[in-house]
Amino acid sequence: MANPKTKVRLEDLPDLLTVREVSDLLRVSPLTIKRWGKRGKLPAIRINSRGDRRYKKEAVLWLLGIQAKE
Repeated sequence: MANPKTKVRLEDLPDLLTVREVSDLLRVSPLTIKRWGKRGKLPAIRINSRGDRRYKKEAVLWLLGIQAKE
């Protein structure tokens, strides 16, 4: 888990985030992130044959009320 004192720079975030990265960023459980995906609150992109979830940085920023820079 990320150090709570570590500053997160939005421009340093990758374009696609994992469940763990999003849950650490939003300080919620990974299960909450998966539930939000099922409800359409935070849509997931499924990758590879296992169906791992990835989340667009823009969608996470929107959820936080931050507009991505154009």
